[in-house]
Amino acid sequence: MSRPIARPALAVLAAVVTAVLPAPPAAARAAPACSAPPAPVRPVVDQPWPQQRYAPDRLTPLATGAGVVVAVVDSGVDRRHPQLAGRVLDGADFLDPGGDGTRDCAGHGTGVASIVAAAPRPGVAFRGLAPDARILPVRVSEQQVVDGRESGRTVGAADFARAIRWAVDHDADVLNLSVVLYADDPAVRSAIAYAVRRNVVVVAAAGNLHDSGDPRPYPAAYDGVLGVGAIGADGVRSPFSQTGPYVDLVAPGGDVLMAAPGQGHHPAEGTSYAAPFVAATAALLRQYRPELTGSEVARRIVGSTDPAPGRGDGYGAGVLNPYRAVTETPGPVTGRPGRAAALPVGGTDPAAAAHRARRATARHRALLVAGVAGATATVLVLLAVVLPRGARRRWRPAGPA
Repeated sequence: MSRPIARPALAVLAAVVTAVLPAPPAAARAAPACSAPPAPVRPVVDQPWPQQRYAPDRLTPLATGAGVVVAVVDSGVDRRHPQLAGRVLDGADFLDPGGDGTRDCAGHGTGVASIVAAAPRPGVAFRGLAPDARILPVRVSEQQVVDGRESGRTVGAADFARAIRWAVDHDADVLNLSVVLYADDPAVRSAIAYAVRRNVVVVAAAGNLHDSGDPRPYPAAYDGVLGVGAIGADGVRSPFSQTGPYVDLVAPGGDVLMAAPGQGHHPAEGTSYAAPFVAATAALLRQYRPELTGSEVARRIVGSTDPAPGRGDGYGAGVLNPYRAVTETPGPVTGRPGRAAALPVGGTDPAAAAHRARRATARHRALLVAGVAGATATVLVLLAVVLPRGARRRWRPAGPA
């Protein structure tokens, strides 16, 4: 049965600080209700394609994200959803001060959080990649992009920067930023640098405006940030997913299933939903290898990607592989985390190089085995000829008398 695919990426924060009228003290007013709450949807029992690709049950014996806090700076996270119950901490609301970040009028942040941490439930195939991680919700927007038009409120860049710092100061281990600011703002740049210095893994969506000329997306374009593009079920870059040196790797972002506010599930598309697959992988690594720094986690994620079916700066290093990220020790990645992967035309593709290296290793092992087998056969032939002759000549091995 075909399902409508939405792309409600929050994805565009105001490029300048939005003018806000003076407001009464937070204690004197209650957080307003959603003017247009998301429509209720039904649970979906079918297994979504990203889970077929990643088989999260293979990861469960190794890591589940336990003890790791993933901050979702987004439209809020609805903790009422059965698969998010007990997994959402009290956060902060920078759109309506006084809230705890658990009201989601857009459904965007709830979907993002569920890709990270939705708990397994009987009769439902969908689950998060790091189901024991804890979500720290930081509400900064209720904006959606519908039919190419932005609607809904959002904070300005200064408050976005404050939200990032708040998440870092409240013990976030991983920062998921499925929002895009199409302007380089000094306050946001400083907040990202603050997060990186504090050993936080920062993951950001690469943006959905490929058809509009790939405007440079922030925070994805900042140093130390893992910029994530989107692929569909065929592994090919989604048409909307932006291309540029800010794309470090790609992950599922086309026809992705996620939780909806309240209950149920719905499909959507966007680099917004590719980013949390990477954030969840970071959570798995932070549990499995707690001695790794944030930069080392980022390098490991990029260095363990699978080769992409296409080339160019739309894929970065390749396709996210959570199992390899957790279990393998990749080769060194030079330069800033992940950015060496997004190469100019004619450069070396790290994913392809890694693939060639694995094949070369396999060939070397095969030749070694063949050489040993050949040498063994030669020795046996010589023994079959020499030993009988030696016996006839009363030959004995050399040794002490």
